[in-house]
Amino acid sequence: MGSGDARQRWADGVIRCKNESRRRNSFVRGNQVEARVQPKNARAPVISVDEALARIVANVRRLPPREVALLDAVDRFAARDVSAGLSLPPFDNSSVDGYAVMAASCAIGTRLKVVGEQAAGPDRSLSIQPGEALRILTGAPLPAGADAVIMQEETEREGNEVLLKAEVRPGEFVRQRGGDVTEGQKLLAAGERVRTQTVALLAAQGMSSLQVGGEVQATVVSTGDELVAPGSPLRAGQIYESNSILLQTMLTNCGVDVVSVTHCQDRAEEIEAALRAGARCDVMVITGGVSVGAHDLVKPALAKIGATLDLWKVAVKPGKPFLFGRANECAVFGLPGNPISAFVTFLLFVRPAIFKLMGADDAELRLPESTARLRVAVHNDAARPHYVRGSLRHGSFTPVGLQESHALFGLSRSNALLLAPSGAEIAAGELVTVSTWE
Repeated sequence: MGSGDARQRWADGVIRCKNESRRRNSFVRGNQVEARVQPKNARAPVISVDEALARIVANVRRLPPREVALLDAVDRFAARDVSAGLSLPPFDNSSVDGYAVMAASCAIGTRLKVVGEQAAGPDRSLSIQPGEALRILTGAPLPAGADAVIMQEETEREGNEVLLKAEVRPGEFVRQRGGDVTEGQKLLAAGERVRTQTVALLAAQGMSSLQVGGEVQATVVSTGDELVAPGSPLRAGQIYESNSILLQTMLTNCGVDVVSVTHCQDRAEEIEAALRAGARCDVMVITGGVSVGAHDLVKPALAKIGATLDLWKVAVKPGKPFLFGRANECAVFGLPGNPISAFVTFLLFVRPAIFKLMGADDAELRLPESTARLRVAVHNDAARPHYVRGSLRHGSFTPVGLQESHALFGLSRSNALLLAPSGAEIAAGELVTVSTWE
């Protein structure tokens, strides 16, 4: 089916999603989304998303911290608490261009003698007495004796005197020392994400670098005889390989250094060699070959390189055949070969593990959430919770495109996930919680 057909079905309000291996499908018809499931034979224990995440997070340890320039600290996680060593502002200063005065000697119509001028910059250590004023510019330190500033628009200069045309109150247009930040105040907590605004605050403290969590190095390994690199000619039965670039981009967006990307044919020796090399990194993300078919060779290859598996199969749709383990110090993630399954399981499990390695606190491990109004009804009578992909715009969430594990068009138009628990019936117009990743 061409992309034009998919767009038309989207426009018509009919979106079909099918899991070929389990004869399972979900669809939107008119104003509702449904998910149906045939009985299945579950041969291996299947654990919940929450249990899987807890086990993964418990089995990864934070990497040693490092010192980086402030510009390189954005979107990293602070390795320690940071407290202010300097009050902000560090001195009383004027918030406007005008005249520094003593409020008690000011009234409308009063004339004050102008005794000098203070611009922003080095403090000239000036002072005023009752009946005097000092010409002052924005950001300039307040002279001794002054407790207020009157805006120049509310005065009239007459030679070396200034006529006041408005009342003056103590503290008016004065930025008090420590009014924004006081010495000893906590500015950043260990594990907190460093934002653009944060580095501005730290720079104002005189800091030029920051200690953040360790740098994560990762490798991506994809498998499958049917996959061909983009740009190469396709033979009958082949498709272009998209998971590698998808996962490499997601890793990079998490701040990971992707040191290698390897594609393997369905050959045991080739996969084993790639996994052995990849295990030298902090994280190895494998896509495809993690199920139980004759050509699913990843689990045997992991056993041959000495890896231990902590979990396999999670009650999630899409993405059930997901595995996690360790090869020495390398955290190993086996993601399904279907791109949507790989995308969802990366967000649910790989992303939080990476952030834990980077030193993030627990609050950062979960995807950001927003409240939205559901535009169409969603029903899920499947045995697993279903993460529905859709568009979050202006406070409304709408499922987009085919809800099948191979369907990239809908994903390309999506920016949020709606978790529909098993047995859920969510009516159109209800408020729901959706997870975002951008």
